[in-house]
Amino acid sequence: MDTRNEIKSYIVREGMTMADLVEKLTDQYGWSASVPNLSGKLRRDSLRYREAVELADALGYDIIWQRRREVR
Repeated sequence: MDTRNEIKSYIVREGMTMADLVEKLTDQYGWSASVPNLSGKLRRDSLRYREAVELADALGYDIIWQRRREVR
């Protein structure tokens, strides 16, 4: 699954729309209040890590780094 579709699935899973999410990101983090701006970042795959963390937080998720098991 690509990043865009994965993030969109989380938005849907939380019962939100892109507009709802952008409004929340604008209020909490000062993002641009533009759905096309977020949509463009997802389409171009140009979301920065900080933005991904803020986006996850606005959706009620944490990004967790977990070490993979080594397969030998």
